[in-house]
Amino acid sequence: MNPSAEYHLLELSSALFSNYAEKQRLVKLPTGEKMIYDGNGIPIFSNGTILVKTFYYFNDVRDTTLGKKVIETRLLIKSEGLWNVATYVWNDEQTDADLKLNGYDTQVSWTTLSGINRTIRYQVPNQNECISCHQLNSEVLPIGPKLRNLNIDVIRNNESINQLEHLQSLEILNDFDKSQVAKIPNYKSLNVTSVEKGRAYMEMNCAHCHSPSGWSRPARTGYDFRFETDISNTRILDNKDKIKEVLQSGEMPYLGTTVIDEEGVELVIEYINSL
Repeated sequence: MNPSAEYHLLELSSALFSNYAEKQRLVKLPTGEKMIYDGNGIPIFSNGTILVKTFYYFNDVRDTTLGKKVIETRLLIKSEGLWNVATYVWNDEQTDADLKLNGYDTQVSWTTLSGINRTIRYQVPNQNECISCHQLNSEVLPIGPKLRNLNIDVIRNNESINQLEHLQSLEILNDFDKSQVAKIPNYKSLNVTSVEKGRAYMEMNCAHCHSPSGWSRPARTGYDFRFETDISNTRILDNKDKIKEVLQSGEMPYLGTTVIDEEGVELVIEYINSL
């Protein structure tokens, strides 16, 4: 799916790990509607909004001109105040995608930046799995496009611009002072501390379930991995070994991955060991 006058690119400072897949994120708003500032979290979206996330792999990360393999496109569609989920899996010819509500497994092969040829089992989630993660207080909601996660500089028309200001210039985000919005650090950046990396990673990969308003099953464990939660209230300090164990074993994340995020786990362990 290519960006157009109706579909607009969104980029995140920190993103959910999904088996090393690349992702393209788009938003489409009804004509004349805007995303509305609602603090640091998810903006208010009007009915008719479509959020699109497409997962793909470059054939060779070292040379992206060699093409890519598109695996799936996930949609969140808002209607009558509720978000509905839909997942489409692309065919081998890369010409069309079919709706898959019951999940789907496939193999993906690519060459990494270090020249290693990898093949993994890629799991497309079923509808219930999508809903399990995409919920807050038992209501289906987007996860990634929080304003604080969109508050970064991006390249548009060959120039660097703050993404919130760019969305405002397109008249798809209402006017407000972007200094009101916090920022989630990029956990892959070399310019942030190990503490910021660790907390940002746990925010994007753990907190949608492990927070007081997340999926009821993990929420009952009492963890709170949201970035803004004070360390004393996260339960990290009392469960350092347990957290490291479930990450290193692949027990967590519970949904959404079939391989361990080796780099991500390493930075979380570095953070926990620093406490």
